[in-house]
Amino acid sequence: MAVAVHRDLTVQVLQDGNAAKLTDRQQAVHAAVKRGDPKCLGVSQVMLGLMVMSYSIPLHFTEVTEVVRLGVPWWSGLTFIATGVVAIVLDKHSTMKILQVCLLASLGSTVLSVVAVIIYSVDIDRIPEVPCVNMHRNGCDVEYYATELSRGIKSALLVFTLAQTAISAVLGFLLLRHRRGFAQYASLTQAASSSPTSLIPPNLN
Repeated sequence: MAVAVHRDLTVQVLQDGNAAKLTDRQQAVHAAVKRGDPKCLGVSQVMLGLMVMSYSIPLHFTEVTEVVRLGVPWWSGLTFIATGVVAIVLDKHSTMKILQVCLLASLGSTVLSVVAVIIYSVDIDRIPEVPCVNMHRNGCDVEYYATELSRGIKSALLVFTLAQTAISAVLGFLLLRHRRGFAQYASLTQAASSSPTSLIPPNLN
């Protein structure tokens, strides 16, 4: 802490160099959040959520399995969209509160994505092998094509969900790093800003 004493015995506390560095560091953290990473990842999550929900529509016209009964594409897709929207909002309004909300949403999306991947994997493994039976030399029967369609759609949904798991994990890691940067310097910056800027001695006359 630098102190300057004037001829009239006025003591002035100059700007603390450490406080200036802390402020610069906090601004750098804000700039890192606004650099575009949350927005890009958020848009990717929204697109994946829409793709998962749209790709799952044909499953309702095939054999109903656990994926359809549990509504996995719908709640996972809505989770992806919600997390992406929060990430986009974080890019526009970089505050500690929104950062924490986005971090929690990313962690929740990662967990739900892992659960969805497990359900898809088990459901695909349970799909029975249906042989291709020629029907009057016009190709295989309807059951064969329905089974292959179900397997293909669920495989695509599994790939999308794996991509979402990776994106949510990366976004959560970045937000956790930014949050640590905020937490490390927030208390010290507040303490520095609350310190008095000048001290005037009492009048002894």
